[in-house]
Amino acid sequence: MSAKRISSLSAIFPAYNDGGTIASMIAAAKLALAQVTDDYEIIVVNDGSEDYTAQMLEEMSARYPKLRVITHPTNRGYGAALRSGFAAATKEWVFYTDGDSQYNPLELTVLADALDENADAVNGYKISRNDSLARIVIGRAYHYLVKILFNIHIRDVDCDFRLIPRRILDEIELISSSGAICLELVKKIEDAGYVFAEAPVNHYSRKYGVSQFFVPRRVYQTLRRIALLYVSLVIRKEHLKK
Repeated sequence: MSAKRISSLSAIFPAYNDGGTIASMIAAAKLALAQVTDDYEIIVVNDGSEDYTAQMLEEMSARYPKLRVITHPTNRGYGAALRSGFAAATKEWVFYTDGDSQYNPLELTVLADALDENADAVNGYKISRNDSLARIVIGRAYHYLVKILFNIHIRDVDCDFRLIPRRILDEIELISSSGAICLELVKKIEDAGYVFAEAPVNHYSRKYGVSQFFVPRRVYQTLRRIALLYVSLVIRKEHLKK
C-alpha cells in the first residue's frame, strides 16, 4: 500500500559528530521522501562537528542535488542546529529527526499516514527504547517530569521524529539552543491550539558516537534549562502574550 502524499517537504537532520551515520540517513531520507512527495529537500545542519562529518557531507552533496548543508563553525547546541534547519526550510511541511541513526527515516511514511483532518502535525512515539538501562530510567523520569510540569498531552515528548507544517514553525518563536528545544517546541505548539496525531516508530541503539545528553554535566544543564522554561512557559506564559 502506498503512503499518503504530501504537497512538499523539507527533511532536516541536526548533526554533531555523526560521520559514521549521516550518509545512511541521507540515503534513507531520499527513499522515504520520494514515497510521500515529488517536491522535497534534505537539509543537514553540521553543528561544528569535530569528526569527519564535514567530509561525508561534502561527498554526499556531490551525489544528492537536493541536499543542502548548513555549517556552524563551532558547536552551538542541538536547539541552535534545529533552529537553523527550520529557518532554512522552504517547503510546506517539515520533517526532522537526528543524524545519529537512532530513528529510521524510512518510517517517515508512518508519520504521513497518520495525518488526518483532526491533526495539525504528527509526533512519533518510541515503541520501545533501545538503550542501556540507565538511559531508559533517566529518559522515563525526564518524560514524566516534563509531562506533569508542562501539562504535555502527547505520550513521548522525547521522541525526535516529527512532521510539522512550516506555517506552524513560522508562527511560534523558538529560543532554546540545547536539547530542551523539543520540550519548548511541543509546549508552544500545543499552547497555540494545534493538535498532534501520534504514530509508533522504532528506536535503535546508537552505532556510532556518544550521546551528549546522558552525562552528569549535561543532565544538570538540562534540569536548569527545564526550570527556566517552566518559569517562562508555565508561570509567566510569556509566549502567549506576544
